[in-house]
Amino acid sequence: MNAPFPAPDSDLANRPALKVLVAAPRGFCAGVDRAIEIVERALERYGPPVYVRHEIVHNRFVVEGLKAKGAVFVEELDDVPDDAPVVFSAHGVPKTVPAEAQRREMLYLDATCPLVSKVHRQAERQIEKGQHILFIGHAGHPEVIGTMGQVAEGMITLIETVEDVARLPFGAQDSLAYLTQTTLSVDDTAEITAALQARYPQIVAPKAEDICYATSNRQAAVKRIAPASDLVLVIGAPNSSNSLRLVEVAERLGTTARLIQCAAEIDPDWLEGVGTLGLTAGASAPEALVREVIDRLRDWRTVSEETVVETEERMVFKLPRQLLD
Repeated sequence: MNAPFPAPDSDLANRPALKVLVAAPRGFCAGVDRAIEIVERALERYGPPVYVRHEIVHNRFVVEGLKAKGAVFVEELDDVPDDAPVVFSAHGVPKTVPAEAQRREMLYLDATCPLVSKVHRQAERQIEKGQHILFIGHAGHPEVIGTMGQVAEGMITLIETVEDVARLPFGAQDSLAYLTQTTLSVDDTAEITAALQARYPQIVAPKAEDICYATSNRQAAVKRIAPASDLVLVIGAPNSSNSLRLVEVAERLGTTARLIQCAAEIDPDWLEGVGTLGLTAGASAPEALVREVIDRLRDWRTVSEETVVETEERMVFKLPRQLLD
């Protein structure tokens, strides 16, 4: 165990060493980049205020930064003037939301992640085929609300756990299909889908994996750094599904993990006995927060930094047509 570390104003030479394993990929994904750019371009094109329904992404630093530029965040369209532009968040919205915007002849921009939109289209096709959808996700999450709002009530059932599968009322004669939230734990979802397929051999799986590439890649990167780390810090919001899953991935590998929103939340006592620290960031956390955390760690320890690359991401999503004219 390392000796207790000195206060930030102590002599640099006396500070214990700390190796920081920085996961790659980490932080912003293509869907988050696109959503933020949509708000920024809307502000440039239309001028402030530009309204945003719900948090554009689950990160208060991103939200506060956009507020400073003139974005106004609201919960419902009722809070938006008819003549003001409004952006729908990256998590997606129920069909009733754009329908209401069209009825009111509002100018709206849809920042739904294209990978979430893909799940929406799959849901529509499954319903057209007469299949009841079993949707794997977390109750109350905006993405779940948006996806379940693509189909008529009573045509989709939410499943959160393997135990939920055992309680389903369907039988072998029922036409079933399943979909998943894009930001789930890869391992948890595999257990649930296995339980579904065991109970309902007739169930139709999605044509491609619904869990998005960024979620899968960030979880795989944590699996690389966690076994070699005494502590893993995950930068992300407490309401960010993909960030919470990163904490769970590290903990399942036997490594203590903590979710933080920024460097100021680090308790220096956490570092006692830590020689190697793993560091990653959820898909809606900006890289600036990663650098701030490393700088904060240097207040207490002599830091050496190593990037551990799981894979490289080159995904880019197109912007809405309204912003390309």
